[in-house]
Amino acid sequence: MRAPLRRFGNSRGIILPKPVLAQLGIGKDDELEMRVEQDRIVLTRRPATPRAGWAKAAARIAAAGDDALVWTEFAHEGDSTLEW
Repeated sequence: MRAPLRRFGNSRGIILPKPVLAQLGIGKDDELEMRVEQDRIVLTRRPATPRAGWAKAAARIAAAGDDALVWTEFAHEGDSTLEW
């Protein structure tokens, strides 16, 4: 499939056909990530939730031993009297 490059102000862009968007499950307000790999433009769907992938990232950080507390522990006044 060919996609002609079109002018959008000072930029250039392509139109993604509706059947391609439907096949990929990309909706009207969805955002895509764009990167260049080996002279290719790669578009991928952004994660559906803001925290998607955090669990895997946390596991990698822990495996690398880089998960120590940044702040030292400190007491909170009145914590002992709180009722839950």
